[in-house]
Amino acid sequence: MKNLSILGSTGSIGCNVLKIVEMFPERFAVKALAAKRSISLLSRQIERFHPEIAVVYDESSAVDLQNILPSGAGVEVLYGEDGYKAAAVYPSVDMVVVSFVGASGLMPTLAAIEAGKNIALANKETLVMAGEIVVKMAAINGSKILPIDSEHSAIFQCISGNRREDLDKIFLTASGGPFLNLPGNEFGSIKPEAALNHPTWRMGKKISVDSATLMNKGLEIIEAKRLFGISQKMIEVVIHPQSVIHSMVSFKDGTVMAQLGIPDMKGAIAYALSYPERLALEQPLPDFVSIGALTFEEPDLEKFPCLALAYQACETDGTLPAVLNAANEAAVEAFLRKRISFLKIPEVIRGTMEQHTVITDPTLQDILRADRWAREQAQALIRNLE
Repeated sequence: MKNLSILGSTGSIGCNVLKIVEMFPERFAVKALAAKRSISLLSRQIERFHPEIAVVYDESSAVDLQNILPSGAGVEVLYGEDGYKAAAVYPSVDMVVVSFVGASGLMPTLAAIEAGKNIALANKETLVMAGEIVVKMAAINGSKILPIDSEHSAIFQCISGNRREDLDKIFLTASGGPFLNLPGNEFGSIKPEAALNHPTWRMGKKISVDSATLMNKGLEIIEAKRLFGISQKMIEVVIHPQSVIHSMVSFKDGTVMAQLGIPDMKGAIAYALSYPERLALEQPLPDFVSIGALTFEEPDLEKFPCLALAYQACETDGTLPAVLNAANEAAVEAFLRKRISFLKIPEVIRGTMEQHTVITDPTLQDILRADRWAREQAQALIRNLE
């Protein structure tokens, strides 16, 4: 029996994790659940999975949760940063699933690693912001970091059983999002509702917009560099609209290995939870005959400048990836609130990056300060654009 703490249990990834727990009750038990303010859904999860602690964002949310839980629920309700840390380091937990959105996943992940927990990581921003620190701390504390992102899970699976020194290149596949075939001169009229309508994946709002701008793939470049300890030159992005090949790796003898599957996150999640075993998910296989062809193309960096900005941040490194991430979070939120247009998202990010003085070998405090600064700078740019 593996005991889990799920940080972000009410999001898309968290809900899929709980579906797998429900499928294999003899394999997994839930000891801690953490969410933000989705109190109604969290209360139903508590009643179904009986965690020992549940965490929400603030005190008022904690009061609301306690008021709707049935008497005798047997769960301790906590809130805020201290509560999230408690869920991350809960003594009986073996693995912490980090599926918080954005920079909020960094500090709980570090706390869990410091406590020697294994990490099933769906929060790419943690590695984007402070990947070197996270990976080094995991090595020191004997914590495994197992990727839940479908692309990084695919790479992890392709590399397993092969010598790292034989690795030649990683190919990160991207669906291209909902605007792959939309002419660039029509991007100015894109509304949030359209950006959230991904053609193949069902995801949360922030990651859906990141997929539409291709920033999601840019963050994954930085994540792959950190997670697999490779240079940026070894990472290539290819557009693959069918979303059947989740990523590929090539080796120095010219061999290419790919991991294929239907566009469903449960496969990657289950592999992280059960590694090195595979669970009998009874997932359908891709219908290759119906698909007919798998196609690939280069990303258009002029049409999708967010990807080019991510390449720049990855190459410069230091505190610039944290600044990229923070500015993107602010810009995406402003777009979803209809404060800025879709075309202004990269403008906000670029403007913030240009104003930043990069620290080349940052401490955690340097990264956190850069994150705060970038959010303030991005908000100032957003106000000027309104």
